[in-house]
Amino acid sequence: MKKKVVLVQDNKDILQIMDQVLEEEGFDVTGSLTTDPIKNIDKIDPDIVIVDDHIKGSVKGSQVIKELKTDPDTEEIPAVLTSTSNNIASEAAECLADDFIGKPFGIDDMIDVVKKNTDS
Repeated sequence: MKKKVVLVQDNKDILQIMDQVLEEEGFDVTGSLTTDPIKNIDKIDPDIVIVDDHIKGSVKGSQVIKELKTDPDTEEIPAVLTSTSNNIASEAAECLADDFIGKPFGIDDMIDVVKKNTDS
């Protein structure tokens, strides 16, 4: 069975690239430019959540991850923060993310982070 990825990004082009690459790697991707998939996380039941820190809306991606990681129902889901920030490692640690992907990223690096956090 395919591993499920919830992918929330701030940029349509990046979302499409990440979605396509992950699909080609055998993942079932629910991609979005909004946090709507996060609201339906119990229905989607993902194996990993990847959220950009600068998503559209009033809340930052790091806050979304922190809420997921501090909720007993979702704390076990691996969460990855993506950002162009120079401080992404500390920001990821601060919001309790399991890992991070700095932008710009290499495709192989992104795949490695996702596979490492889904044990694929």
